[in-house]
Amino acid sequence: MKAKRNRPDQTNRTKGSKDHTTKQHKDSKRQLQKGAPKQNADKSAPDTIKLTRLNKFIADAGICSRREADKLIENGEILINGKVVTELGTKVLPGDEVVYHGKKLRGEKLRYLLLNKPKDFITTSDDPQNRRTVMNLVEKACPERIYSVGRLDRNTTGLLLFTNDGELTTRLTHPKYGVKKLYHVVLDKPLLKNDLLRIMEGVELEDGKIKPDSINWVTDEMDKRHVGIELHSGKNRIVRRIFEHVGYEVVRLDRVIFAGLTKKDLPRGKWRFLQEKEINILKMI
Repeated sequence: MKAKRNRPDQTNRTKGSKDHTTKQHKDSKRQLQKGAPKQNADKSAPDTIKLTRLNKFIADAGICSRREADKLIENGEILINGKVVTELGTKVLPGDEVVYHGKKLRGEKLRYLLLNKPKDFITTSDDPQNRRTVMNLVEKACPERIYSVGRLDRNTTGLLLFTNDGELTTRLTHPKYGVKKLYHVVLDKPLLKNDLLRIMEGVELEDGKIKPDSINWVTDEMDKRHVGIELHSGKNRIVRRIFEHVGYEVVRLDRVIFAGLTKKDLPRGKWRFLQEKEINILKMI
């Protein structure tokens, strides 16, 4: 029987990788323990320090896939704590600063979740009056902490997006990007044509003039109390205030489209994660 021959180059790489990781672990543990309050050292200091592979860290930050991240590393496009890293298999320690093209990366997986909000839930992460909040509906969706993109008032139903992607949240909520929302409105009385035209031309509210992108009666409803209105303004209670201004009360308000996302196959009170193609479309806004 022939004896198996070890490949020297492979053995050396494996050994070098272990030595590198062990050194990182020891250095990090000394760094974390140095200067820590003595009384907390035994109680709170972890026995092991969680290390994350650099390509996974980059992928979780939403930059690219792990395979593509390896190419970025090899090309010298990634910095850890101000130093260029080109070695595959490099581990990231807690507190390390990872930078790609001048942008600091977060090693947390980015999440994008769409909720069909029911009535009587308020859009806040914490309510001092202990009322039901939208966070109660999505709290078990993922381990990451997510936040709503914009708000829907307590009596408004429909689409509400949640994410931990701060950059995307800014784009979706800033007026200059013109993200459109479509609402199905039910009024207390039929909307007259003159009032519809008046709204279409724009109405002057206390905080400025507002002009919808479009407005019309809902075509599959004979009752002219049902109106569809599309706008990109994110002002507080804007739809309700528009109709109140011309003498109508909003009985029901449902957001049916947000930034191109729809309620298709999403029952009231349920949520789903966005598909990759949906996320890519949002990032193109």
